[in-house]
Amino acid sequence: MAFALSNMQVTSDAFGHHRDIPTQYTGEGEDVSPALAWQGAPEGTQGFAVVCHDPDAPLVQDGTYGFVHWVLYNLPGTLSELQENTQEGVTGKNDFGNVGYGGPMPPDGHGKHHYYFWVLALDRQTSLPEGLSLPELLKEIEPNLLGMNRLIGTFKRD
Repeated sequence: MAFALSNMQVTSDAFGHHRDIPTQYTGEGEDVSPALAWQGAPEGTQGFAVVCHDPDAPLVQDGTYGFVHWVLYNLPGTLSELQENTQEGVTGKNDFGNVGYGGPMPPDGHGKHHYYFWVLALDRQTSLPEGLSLPELLKEIEPNLLGMNRLIGTFKRD
């Protein structure tokens, strides 16, 4: 992923930065996406994309590491929050092989994983088709990336 860290603030009512993600947002619970909010998007923002990535997953695939749990895009620049289990935007393909959100579910006995909920601010509104993988999405939006920031949650299976 291109790196354009900005001063944008990303938060959630569901969990705090570097705090445990409640079970309902994981593969052991309801497996619904958590609410997210952001403020301070870079000037000129016309669209957003959201990605949830677990860099602690012991996988290397398609030249990238970790595990992609959520790819969401075609979000308008006027948006500043997503509700729990959002229906906003268009969903891409996660590394479970599904389209949509797939919550944390690290392997048994693998310890605590960190889940990066990235919000990417773009200089244009996108109208991309459903089902793009993270590499496919990044190929499309990287030239339009103005800034990004993340909220990091943690989860460990018992």
